[in-house]
Amino acid sequence: MSSKLVMRGMIGFYIFLFFLYLFGPLLVMSVTAFNTSSYPQAVPFEGFTLDWFVKLWNDRAMMAGLWNSIIIGLGVVALSVPVGLAASIIMSQIYHRARGLFYLITISPVLTPGVIIGISTVIFWKDVLSVTDVTKAVFYKGIILAIFGQASFVSAYALLIIMARLQRFDRAQEEAALDLGASYPQVFWHILLPFLKPALISAAVIGFLSSFENYNTTTFAILADKTLVTVLAGQVRQGTTPALSALAVIIIGISLAGAIVFELLKRREERQAERAKESAKIAERAVTAPAAA
Repeated sequence: MSSKLVMRGMIGFYIFLFFLYLFGPLLVMSVTAFNTSSYPQAVPFEGFTLDWFVKLWNDRAMMAGLWNSIIIGLGVVALSVPVGLAASIIMSQIYHRARGLFYLITISPVLTPGVIIGISTVIFWKDVLSVTDVTKAVFYKGIILAIFGQASFVSAYALLIIMARLQRFDRAQEEAALDLGASYPQVFWHILLPFLKPALISAAVIGFLSSFENYNTTTFAILADKTLVTVLAGQVRQGTTPALSALAVIIIGISLAGAIVFELLKRREERQAERAKESAKIAERAVTAPAAA
């Protein structure tokens, strides 16, 4: 037995332990979602059932929390991505000595505990909206306050993502478009935004996921309303059921389906790009061949 064989065996063993630690709880939870036992357990497997998915669907509190989480996530994306885009553009054009202070101000919500953000959001908007009762009645709601509170730090995530993409942007494209008679809005819509499209999509996805799973800020800013995370936390404190495992299976299935669809679309785009390159090479050869003859 050689040392290389022992090394490969040890590496394979550690990789197996890593994936077992990573995916083992998910597999166990997936099994408990189909077990007839009233308590989430994988062993012994008493029988196969889909009743826990039906009970999950009939859980009004869970469905209402899920709907609120989706609304809040979409609202956070709609608010934080434009704010992050504007902040990244300002940072790329502001005087370089002021960038450090501007960066510190915009990133500070990420370093602030979520509990403080949630409480300060409620207190701030309560004092601001107390001037008019009509405005307070419209905006001083749990969902609106949760959107404001979460967007304060999700916009910082969007800033970092968009700024990383914006640093690779060639300013000569803007100057050329302006020299050719394009206006600043045309340059923004037809040159800058298409270049930032991958970063904007990434910021929107990360922002939605960050909002969907947020608990600390949401539990204080949501007031009397509920989100999926707060409902889950309350049910876990009272005693978990396999219905929560059924929810986990659905989330895992949606995540896997999204990853598979993304990979398939990415491979299709790569094949189309390769075909376009081959077609361009063939056309170039067809043009250069008569000239060389």
